Amino acid sequence: MDPNLQLWRAEGRSFLQRFRLWADVLDPLLLVASSEEIRRSRLFIQSNGKTLSEPIHNNQMKQAFLLSLSSVHPDTNNVIPVLFRPPAFLPISLPLVIVSSLQLQARNAFFCQFVFHTYTTGFTLINGNGSKKAEEYSVQQKQVFYGLGAIAYAACIGAIPIFFMNRYTLKSPLTQLVIRKLLPAPLLGLMCAFTVAVVRSPEFENGIEVMDKNGKVVGVSQKAGEKAVKETALSRAALFGTAFFLPEVFMYFLRRANFVKTPRALASVRMMMITSVLTGMLPVSLSMFPQCGEIKRADLEPEILSCTEETELFYNRGI
Repeated sequence: MDPNLQLWRAEGRSFLQRFRLWADVLDPLLLVASSEEIRRSRLFIQSNGKTLSEPIHNNQMKQAFLLSLSSVHPDTNNVIPVLFRPPAFLPISLPLVIVSSLQLQARNAFFCQFVFHTYTTGFTLINGNGSKKAEEYSVQQKQVFYGLGAIAYAACIGAIPIFFMNRYTLKSPLTQLVIRKLLPAPLLGLMCAFTVAVVRSPEFENGIEVMDKNGKVVGVSQKAGEKAVKETALSRAALFGTAFFLPEVFMYFLRRANFVKTPRALASVRMMMITSVLTGMLPVSLSMFPQCGEIKRADLEPEILSCTEETELFYNRGI
């Protein structure tokens, strides 16, 4: 089992443990590390041969693991491109979320959401499960085609409220509230989950590798792949749906209270709210489910049941 998955299994069993670990892994300063530093960190971890049965107290080992968790794919052992590493997700997605939340023309809204979904879909593809079976089809033209189709569809759906507001005169305050303020959040969350499911569909179509507690691969499971994709899609929907919804609720009550009167000040407060919610929700959403996923033996395919007597098996959930 890869050291990254070993660490997640040892120190990421509870939500609070995962949250604290993700809060450290998402440090943007980890992005400045060179490929040589990452390679040395991996060698340091492997040379120490730590079983990770106990929490890490050595600061040098902890820093090496943080660099490994933030930069290396646990299935392929490849260094992840800088723009698609977990610490880069917030700095890149935040301005895209802010721009996508603006009440723009439908054409501009479509473009902004297209760029947003392009980045998040690329992030999902690169950080998904990359076991040996998955590598065989991860770059197939069909998967790229599906991804582009999902991006275009998600951008169109996201621009629908703007299209209706611009094309039709909506006189009812309730209708304006629903279309302008309430509808975009669930739409964005739903489309983020949709793109995750589409781009990682080969994982539940062809299966992903499952391992025993010693890290030995015992088979390839479609059910484990389905579970991994479902959990990732739910966490992504929670992240961006909340990042759209909570600021709008806060701004609604702020306008009702008449605390901030000028449009420029309202825009600044709204931007700060989106930044705060997205920053707080990112480690929360990533911590919703274990990174080293667990699946009961009874839930697996019959051909895997005959290969092991382990009651629980493990897999890389992906991000």
